Amino acid sequence: MCGPKFCSMKITQEVRDFAAKQNSESYLAATAPVADAEAGMDEMSRVYNETGRELYIGQGDREHD
Repeated sequence: MCGPKFCSMKITQEVRDFAAKQNSESYLAATAPVADAEAGMDEMSRVYNETGRELYIGQGDREHD
């Protein structure tokens, strides 16, 4: 459905432009959560390796904090 006031392609581009503007002004603030996420992934990788590298473990075998 397109028309002078509504076009999905135009709206999509406006959303992309808005998101790019929002992200460009605060890119430094986003580095802390990325570092936290990477630290969490490293921790879970360590737990995975220590527990025999199994993805699915029964309820009684291991519990996470």
